[in-house]
Amino acid sequence: MNSGNGGLHGVMAEFLSPGALEQAIVAARREGYTRMDAYTPYPVEGLPELLGRRRSRLPLVFLLAGLIGGGGGYFMQWYAMRVSYPINVGGRPLHSWPAFIPVTFELTILIAALTGVAALFIMMRLPRLNHPVFAVKGFERVTVDRFYLCIERSDPRFSGTGTRRFLEAFSPVQIFDVPKEVAT
Repeated sequence: MNSGNGGLHGVMAEFLSPGALEQAIVAARREGYTRMDAYTPYPVEGLPELLGRRRSRLPLVFLLAGLIGGGGGYFMQWYAMRVSYPINVGGRPLHSWPAFIPVTFELTILIAALTGVAALFIMMRLPRLNHPVFAVKGFERVTVDRFYLCIERSDPRFSGTGTRRFLEAFSPVQIFDVPKEVAT
């Protein structure tokens, strides 16, 4: 597709089985490649670890947002009942925590969900309607029966012909140059 490295996103190899893909990933990591991504038609167990992915921080974001939402909801009710507008109704205490539980619970869930969804979109860089790998001829087979490994140009060990030769050692079905810009 492209002859020079300047217009490349990376080099991608197509495999017929998850085993061949995993073998290529292990060898690529051993060779020193760090910036790569795999595309599969179904989840392959252990693939994120092979690619060197860290655990997601998304659960922590949900937890912190929930704690902030619940604490904020409780504080809002306490402030309204105790400080801002205290009303003595039948000698009941101004700070009656059992009455604050429903609103506190609802705000915990609401704030955690809204913040979590926003964080998910930010972490996944969504919405991204197009990606350079979509320009590879036949890439739509990834949703059916093909497995792809793309070594990105941003990898320090990347060299167009060297990376291509490295991938050829694993006997992939095809090897593609992935263009940086997607033609529309």
